[in-house]
Amino acid sequence: MASAETPRGAAADAAPIPLWLLAEVTYRCPLQCAYCSNPIAFARYRDELETQEWISVLEQARAMGAVQLGISGGEPLLRKDLETIVGRARELGFYSNLLTSGVGLDEDRLGRLKQAGLDHIQISFQADRSGPSDEIAGGHHFQTKERMAQAIKAHDYPMVFNVVMHRHNLDRVDGILQLAWDLGADYVELANTQYHGWAYHNRAALMPTREQIRRAEETTQRWREKAGNRMRIYFVGSDYYDETAKPCMNGWGTTFLGVAPDGRAMPCHGAAELPIELPSVREEPLKAIWEDSHAFNVFRGHDWQPEPCRSCDLLQSCHGGCRCQALLLAGDAWATDPVCPKSPVHDRVLRAVEVADERRVEVPLVMRSVKNSRSLS
Repeated sequence: MASAETPRGAAADAAPIPLWLLAEVTYRCPLQCAYCSNPIAFARYRDELETQEWISVLEQARAMGAVQLGISGGEPLLRKDLETIVGRARELGFYSNLLTSGVGLDEDRLGRLKQAGLDHIQISFQADRSGPSDEIAGGHHFQTKERMAQAIKAHDYPMVFNVVMHRHNLDRVDGILQLAWDLGADYVELANTQYHGWAYHNRAALMPTREQIRRAEETTQRWREKAGNRMRIYFVGSDYYDETAKPCMNGWGTTFLGVAPDGRAMPCHGAAELPIELPSVREEPLKAIWEDSHAFNVFRGHDWQPEPCRSCDLLQSCHGGCRCQALLLAGDAWATDPVCPKSPVHDRVLRAVEVADERRVEVPLVMRSVKNSRSLS
């Protein structure tokens, strides 16, 4: 396996523009979702960027050409300065999208965020009613989410209704889409679990059967025909079941720039798990990080890629797939993504799917919590 210092990537002659900035403003969260994409060791990262540090990040990213701002976590509503951050983003010309559980939101704060210039809200649900929702999220939040979804519509926001799909809720797709319809969702994203972070730790408990996915896709198609343009529905497949390597963030270091709560700059959501040192916005200008850092150049372009990727006719579309998945499944972040049928270890993915199909005894979930984070990391 290549070490973090191995110069196997090559910088492009001119770095592209980071059009999409994701500000992970906190890892704190009132929910305990077992599929969370936050690092297992999130409890270590307590030294969050201050308000002015986040504003500096926004200013630097906008000067580089970033136009889309996602504000996420954890739960970003736990930041008391959220309105200040949103307001500065609006002044700079960002289109801003808040990714939230809805917990901690109320009518007053919605009004303040609207006044500050927030453009868009994505609210997450776990199921279509309180019982299974509470089991998956680790708390009693379903009614709050319903109220806040209604309030989002009342404040005239475009509303994205997001549900991470897995073994415990794929059979509930019809009810989930009915709920989204009743709440007036403009867009629904049924995103099958990608197995990183907490989701990878809980993979055995979360992986569905192929039959569950087939039925869910059929139900989704029926709803698409019913909803038409009134509610757009997206069913995002899981790499394991699609057997297709998806392009990591449209290609490493081409479009996406993430900043973690403590200021680490990330070329993808899961980069903290990779054997590369992530630069900090507290120590280097964002432009230098994007253009010159090892972290953003190590997988930029195609020079680093092994066979069979290097000579594959799909290279320009998949860019070699996911580096985090390569590390988790092949033990080497530089390897061909194992979900690709051409990978030498693709059988590991096939076996994981077979095991999920054959499972008759359910595996308990390990919930995302500070206690579990400390014990597992």
